[in-house]
Amino acid sequence: MNCAILQPSYIPWRGFFHQIQKSDVFVFYDDVKFDKHGWRNRNRIKTSHGVQWLTIPVHSHALETGQTPINEVEICRNEDWSRRHWLTLQQQCGKAPHFKRYRDLLEQCYARGDTRLADFTIELTMALARELGLCHPQFIRSSTLGITGAGTGRLLDILARLKATHYISGPSARGYLDLDKFAAAGITLEFMTYDYPEYPQLYPPYDPQVSILDLLFMTGPDAPRFIWDRTPI
Repeated sequence: MNCAILQPSYIPWRGFFHQIQKSDVFVFYDDVKFDKHGWRNRNRIKTSHGVQWLTIPVHSHALETGQTPINEVEICRNEDWSRRHWLTLQQQCGKAPHFKRYRDLLEQCYARGDTRLADFTIELTMALARELGLCHPQFIRSSTLGITGAGTGRLLDILARLKATHYISGPSARGYLDLDKFAAAGITLEFMTYDYPEYPQLYPPYDPQVSILDLLFMTGPDAPRFIWDRTPI
């Protein structure tokens, strides 16, 4: 059984969804520490003024202490961030060929009113995965498994609990995973290669490091052909 384990992120890029596509079980690693400068509460979109960050404001203690688990990070509700993000997407992406296809879904997601960051980002990610046709993986939050520890040992405990036999990892993990422990546990390893083709974008020059929303808005149902399905269009 194939498994990927990734920290939940805000409107992730296409590589995140490629790991979902390769998985039988996908684990949102939501009970590890929130990283201040990561992708948990922010991502990039293309605009007429260049690349712009969309950032979900979170309570300052999560940023200051660096000890808060992702699943406990609270959104600052005194800022009307969801309205601003949705308005920005409409203004900057509304002319994209397939924007209307996803408009109702996104409007509903931004109206959810979640108080915790992970609740919002995980639900939005799963909704976008379904739009990409990814209905087969089982989604699990690591916080529901009650597994502690750190590093490779913790990942292996999660994989053992799920009876996974094959682990799909991002390429940067080569630098810190203990490959011998995976071999001893009888779990094979696969490191992702991110070599995706270009697709049309509203605002040149081309930038591959933006949210999945850009790809969906521009290519609609053909989006998988720019991630895992390389058949000619």
